[in-house]
Amino acid sequence: MSGSKPDILWSPHHPDRYVICDSELGLYRIGPSSGAEETTATLLAINSDTPYMKCVAWYPKHEPECLLAVGQANGRVVLTSLGQTHSSACKELVGKEFVPKHARQCNTLAWNPVDSNLLAAGLDKHRADFSVLIWDVSSRMALDSGASANEKLRLSLAEADSGSVVTKPLYELGQNDACLSLCWLLRDSKLLLAGMHRNLAIFDLRNTSQKTFVNTKAIQGVSVDPHFHDRVASYYEGQLAIWDLRKFEKPVLTLTEQPKPLTKVAWCPTRTGLLATLTRDTNIIRLYDMQHTPTPIGDETEPTIIERSVQPCDGQIGSFAWHPSSQNRMVVVSATNRVMTDFTVFERISLAWSSTSSLMWACGRHLYDCAEDSGGGEGSAERDIATKMRQRAGSGYGHDTVQLWRNHLLAGGDDPQLKSLWYDLSHMKLCAEDLELKIQGNKQSLVYSGIKNIVKTSSGATESRRSWSGSEWQTDVPRFHSDERCLALRLCGWISRGSDIDVETFLRSLEQEGEWERAAAVALFNLDIRRAIQILNTGASTAKGELNLNVVAMALSGYSDEKVCLWREMCSSLRLQLNNSYLCIMFAFLTSEPGAYDGVLFESSVAVRDRVAFACMFLNDVQLPRYIDKLTNEMKGAGNLEGVLLTGLTNDGVDLMESYVDRTGDVQTASFCMLKGSPVDVLKDPRVQCWIENYRNLLDAWRFWHKRAEFDIHRGKLDPSSKPLAQVFVSCNFCGKSISYSGAAVPHQGRGFSQYGVGGSPTKSKVTSCPGCRKPLPRCALCLMNMGTPVSHCPGTGRSEEKVDLTRENKLAQFNNWFTWCHNCRHGGHAGHMLSWFRDHTECPVSACTCRCMQLDTTGNLLPADSS
Repeated sequence: MSGSKPDILWSPHHPDRYVICDSELGLYRIGPSSGAEETTATLLAINSDTPYMKCVAWYPKHEPECLLAVGQANGRVVLTSLGQTHSSACKELVGKEFVPKHARQCNTLAWNPVDSNLLAAGLDKHRADFSVLIWDVSSRMALDSGASANEKLRLSLAEADSGSVVTKPLYELGQNDACLSLCWLLRDSKLLLAGMHRNLAIFDLRNTSQKTFVNTKAIQGVSVDPHFHDRVASYYEGQLAIWDLRKFEKPVLTLTEQPKPLTKVAWCPTRTGLLATLTRDTNIIRLYDMQHTPTPIGDETEPTIIERSVQPCDGQIGSFAWHPSSQNRMVVVSATNRVMTDFTVFERISLAWSSTSSLMWACGRHLYDCAEDSGGGEGSAERDIATKMRQRAGSGYGHDTVQLWRNHLLAGGDDPQLKSLWYDLSHMKLCAEDLELKIQGNKQSLVYSGIKNIVKTSSGATESRRSWSGSEWQTDVPRFHSDERCLALRLCGWISRGSDIDVETFLRSLEQEGEWERAAAVALFNLDIRRAIQILNTGASTAKGELNLNVVAMALSGYSDEKVCLWREMCSSLRLQLNNSYLCIMFAFLTSEPGAYDGVLFESSVAVRDRVAFACMFLNDVQLPRYIDKLTNEMKGAGNLEGVLLTGLTNDGVDLMESYVDRTGDVQTASFCMLKGSPVDVLKDPRVQCWIENYRNLLDAWRFWHKRAEFDIHRGKLDPSSKPLAQVFVSCNFCGKSISYSGAAVPHQGRGFSQYGVGGSPTKSKVTSCPGCRKPLPRCALCLMNMGTPVSHCPGTGRSEEKVDLTRENKLAQFNNWFTWCHNCRHGGHAGHMLSWFRDHTECPVSACTCRCMQLDTTGNLLPADSS
């Protein structure tokens, strides 16, 4: 436009055409360039017949196609076109002028989107004249069919003489004021929003004598959100205002822009709630994303806004325009030289990672679900510890308190560390329940303290010498014995009970599991070489046995205790070539000097319990604590659960478990392990409490609410100090006391509830009145019976403080009889009745109450993931 920056208008009919207006009108077509992903703009037509342009508006209907209204500096509005016009209607309209009474600048134009014959023009102020003129562009073209022939002839001649000049507008609005911007409201085609000199005014063409207005300075660039017809944007200098026409008293949001004044605001036609703004002398377009968040009724909080900036080009931007159909696309024109840029605003990518390891993200109107291609094998999602913990929780992992070793089977049975952990805890439980150890109180208390502490309490071991069984060599091998070492062997699982070291039961269990090499090693460590050879031969004869076990048995049968012999030299050099670590340590033991068993003790692939049991048998009182301390520190540093045998459920055990959780993230195993026998001071450790609370939160996130309740009950049994106090109780409306059925709540001891009309057995009686004031309780909205709570025992029996078994048969109250009510309308009844009602209804069961009680709770329609 003359002496001003250019502006852009997209064609409402062709998605590839737009007009640039400055000193002249230029029609462009945009399309892909040859051989590239870029786009090019081609000039189709130029119109220089309308000088002194101030504003331009494109005719909204398809026919005439390229009709434009141009507002000039003298207030005239001229209809013009671009390109060839073949339509007769277009030819009749082109060149038509609409002239106000007094010459003043035309600031803005707006076509009515429904009644396209109406064209609104906003003018500067001129004394007491009107500043908003609404012209009917077809008023002089279509004559009344009932008019006389002489009248039609007179109007036609007048039109020809005047050169299609219209001077009488259809409506005149906004007297004694100036109009700087205007737009038609999309919700009603008879409403016009105008930015006057000091207010925003809404004019109704059905009653032009009245208007709705609000005083404000933000009267420029009024624009209606195409997706939310009650939301309007306007600006004043550097301040942006967002209005809600339903609450037009003040803007719902005011945003302060850069110090430079705004020049244009525009809503995105393809994206809900996206507003673009442009300031003067800048190369940045600022975007405001209006988030649709529900707000309470009467809440005065401002809506959520996400603000960001984009830079379509390097030079200063003169104007921009959103593409009418391509998502988030705009064309930008520079302030000088008409340099145009086709630019797409990329959406923010929102990621959502569910508690079940599903990954989704949203970009624009598309929602993507990330599915891992595992290539037929186990994917990373299945290997993830969260997935494993979820599967284990569903199988009841950790809840078997009778046979603890079975918990590793509930975990899948494929993790050797978990297997070792639960077998260790099982042996600890068996030892703690041993009557003989209970008599010796100090020994029983040491069971959960770990072998490290058990060894330190030893007053000294007795050394004994025992010869080989099943060998012609009768050399004595030194061994050490004490009550503490026997307890350690029991915890290792080698012996069952008593002071005699009898491993035959253990050997048979290993044979049943097919662990031939381990069984042979244990037999050899007990100096029974013939039993070891027998086990190897049996293993070699089975279908799954290895053929080289016979070769190892043959080698054992040639054992010689001579210090220098060919057998010892060959075994020392070739044992490291054996694939099985237990076969390796067997020959290491046979070729070692007494007290120097490093080849056995430091073989990392051998189970910790077997190495510790070996150390308890063959290391003296000086070597054993030193070795146990070293092995304990190694296990703690690696976070190896096999080390729980050494640390026990003590502070050292917490340190080891912390390393394990840091390495794996398995808070589930850590929580159950610490609850199995830890003392109170260990359970109060912040790290233990953190693991437990994180696991409870995980169960809630997975919607395993039943599992989480079972875990809380399980935790309460093992750690009575964790049982929470009563936090919620039902109180009487009259006296305010709790209506809980207990001895303390009954006002007169020795008087049953039969006096209140609730006779019958104590376990089936109902408290239908308050025990404090004996006023009746509220009635259920459905059955109209007084509310009541089933009880499991009569008052005054002394059982109120005992530990209650919360099984299905011994609950204090069945859930169907619980008190339940709506926090909004205060109506309620029995929980079972309410759930049954809301399965088929949405409104409150009380007559004349329209409250949608169940829908007020966001979790009301959720089902637990662990429900059957």
